Amino acid sequence: MKSITEPPSGRARLLAFDGGGIRGLFALQYAKRIETLLRARTGNPHLVLADHFHYIGGTSTGAIIAAFLSWGLEVAEIERLYRINALAMFQKSGWTTRFTSHKFVADGLTEFLQKFFVEDDGTPATFGTQKLKTLLLVVTRNASTGSPWPLSNNPQAKYNDPASPGNNLQIPLWQLVRASTAAPTFFPPEILRVKGEKGEDMEFAFEDGGITPFNNPAYLLKIMATLPEYNLGWKSGRERMSVVSIGTGGTKLGRDQHMLDVLSQAKNLPSALIGSFQQYQDLLCRVHGECRYGPPIDGELGALTRPSENPEYIYARYDKIFTDADLKAAEAVTKHGFTLDNLELMDFLCECGASHAEDVVKLEHFDDE
Repeated sequence: MKSITEPPSGRARLLAFDGGGIRGLFALQYAKRIETLLRARTGNPHLVLADHFHYIGGTSTGAIIAAFLSWGLEVAEIERLYRINALAMFQKSGWTTRFTSHKFVADGLTEFLQKFFVEDDGTPATFGTQKLKTLLLVVTRNASTGSPWPLSNNPQAKYNDPASPGNNLQIPLWQLVRASTAAPTFFPPEILRVKGEKGEDMEFAFEDGGITPFNNPAYLLKIMATLPEYNLGWKSGRERMSVVSIGTGGTKLGRDQHMLDVLSQAKNLPSALIGSFQQYQDLLCRVHGECRYGPPIDGELGALTRPSENPEYIYARYDKIFTDADLKAAEAVTKHGFTLDNLELMDFLCECGASHAEDVVKLEHFDDE
């Protein structure tokens, strides 16, 4: 059996998913369209994205999607799991906790992940499980140290040495995915008890990778595939690598010029910073690669979809800014706003995402073999 770390014989294919709460359902529609097109081209109706992509990564809700895909699930099954477990995943805390600590309890999400990510004998699957069919990147944040923790199941990585007591591949997979989704004010942090390099007991609190610069983990995924220090060393170049980056849809982040009070600024700051980081990571991907599709960066740069003389990879970015018309259509199905935890938006997100994906996704954007 071919090792997941072995350099692909042709083009190494990387697939990255942004964070975005329940809007992960929107991102899944791009993934479903890619899967449908690949099945049609290969004539294999059972093809899953783990059969095509070699390295899949995600942050927060994107980490859930990435882990499911790497596990070998088809996209329709992931969408089904999202829908049937949504109420359990977004189970509200008591009134006191809701307004002083976190909005949701983690029990439902934890139980969902614990029950799914198991070995054939029912024991918890670790990050080093053979059930993962691709390399997997999970982005989280170590709240105890204040640093981003991008974790890969690459067995050659520095902190994945089986001989080391601090081997990260021993951590339960469900716990890493849960850690990546622990958005502050939404969910409590996930506590990981691990061993240090010398075997010493260590305990860290982990939270959502979306509050690092890598809520869009696409460029980070490329770095971890190619940088020698990560001990994978895949080759880059137009014929050697492709990167597909998938967003969860967004809204305009500007605010009325009169909303300058402290409360308004504090409320908008987290989403504004996350949106800015996402755009910056997308820009890095387009500058260093040959962008074949993507919405405009801004009025000056446009989409940067042009031939590149020596690109490090070919690149496609699938995402959408919801228009005023989209938001008005959403108001017809919910009165609780276009928030990341509004489950009343599920049907709307799937329908809107499927329509946009059918319009924009093409195999030649990232795979012209």
